Amino acid sequence: MDTNFNDLGLSEELLTGIQKLGFEKPSPIQAKTIPLALTGVDLLGLSQTGSGKTAAFALPLLQSLDLSSKLVQGIVLCPTRELAVQVSEEIQRLASGMEGFYTVAIYGGAPMDRQVRSLKKGVQVVVGTPGRIIDHMKRKTLKLDSVQVAILDEADRMLDMGFRDEMEFILDSLPVDRQTLFFSATMNKGVNGMIKSFSRDAEVVNIKSSTLTVESIDQTYYEVRNRSKIEVLSRLLDMEFNSKGIIFCNTKQMVEEVCEVLTMRGYLTDRIHGDITQTNRERVIKRFRDGKIELLVATDVAARGLDIDDIAVVFNYDLPYDPEDYVHRIGRTARAGRSGKSVTFVFGRDIHRLETIERYTKQPVKRMKIPSQEEVEGAKSDTLVSKVRDLLESGSYNTYDTAFDRLLSAGNNASEIFSALFHILNTQNNREFETITEDTETFVPNKKKRISNDNSYKGGRKRSRKRPFRRKDRDKKRNRK
Repeated sequence: MDTNFNDLGLSEELLTGIQKLGFEKPSPIQAKTIPLALTGVDLLGLSQTGSGKTAAFALPLLQSLDLSSKLVQGIVLCPTRELAVQVSEEIQRLASGMEGFYTVAIYGGAPMDRQVRSLKKGVQVVVGTPGRIIDHMKRKTLKLDSVQVAILDEADRMLDMGFRDEMEFILDSLPVDRQTLFFSATMNKGVNGMIKSFSRDAEVVNIKSSTLTVESIDQTYYEVRNRSKIEVLSRLLDMEFNSKGIIFCNTKQMVEEVCEVLTMRGYLTDRIHGDITQTNRERVIKRFRDGKIELLVATDVAARGLDIDDIAVVFNYDLPYDPEDYVHRIGRTARAGRSGKSVTFVFGRDIHRLETIERYTKQPVKRMKIPSQEEVEGAKSDTLVSKVRDLLESGSYNTYDTAFDRLLSAGNNASEIFSALFHILNTQNNREFETITEDTETFVPNKKKRISNDNSYKGGRKRSRKRPFRRKDRDKKRNRK
């Protein structure tokens, strides 16, 4: 039996935030972790990066807060500035139904005074990199005396980057009766040591990865802004794809919007998501199988169990949060020994998540140039010529000699007649192109626009900051006093 967010013991305010985001079902790590974390026990969540861990720890954390207080009650440690910002933003979105909630991301490379002002206003949750958190602790601009929940996101990665001393220093400074939640992709000696030292009989939740079968799929991606996605998708459909395809979106609202716009543009499109009744869902899938619609716009949950062999392409209109969802999505193509193709749209911080997916699948995703309007028109003409050539070779077409003779007798030659007919065919049901920002940008093949890590570090080592006190250093200081 599938688990719903309503089954996890979450408050109405949080369920409202989840509903606004359009999430339908909890991921495996969320379904197993949230009820445990709500009881107040320490725990270790073992799951791949991007498997929905943020909501798994953020929702119990949010439910534990006293919003009448502006003291810091929760702290989340992250290995990089990108992840700190991403986690802080997602926590804020999940808390959209909680009036009076505030969070801030603090990390190196950003102005210290701006972070100080945010902290002085009062926040309940701080998300940050270990080095910058210690900077604020030493300046006394961040006080952790009231922390009830401490979370280490990607604990194994922080240890690999050389943050052990900082992690120990921060955890050792927190109240003894706090709840500690560790999340990690792997269970190694370092993670095990941290758990033994800084938790109370932590419960272990282990989510195993699914088998990866993506070798036969041509995986590509396009860097495209949200406002340009529909136009780029339309160009790709016009240029390359004339068979069944699935377009995946992360939320029900986005499914509705994409389906509506594509239908208005003349594509044979329908959609399925969690609000579609089972009867209508079966009707849509039957039409898709029968070829009455060519494009199916869907959420992950709604498309589970969809078994259709002749899907040529899968579009990740929204990049999934979970690498396993990415594998499940693109696995809809390349069925029954066929080859397949996946196309993913990314922009900005999505690049970081895409690199995580590449590491998870151990397969490269090739960057592609967005086709221009001229390239699309040329490809459509080539397709039409190819269809005419195939008809001529097969001989399976009707003759229109009388109409052709009439046009010749009117003074037109064969070339002019062909050009006029070609023009009519090529412009039937033709849509107007939109000019997008990406049309004016220079394309550099295979170059990702990376966002740098915490500027205070290089290769996991600090550049100039003094090493923070270890516990034994602090004890020596106390003894001297």
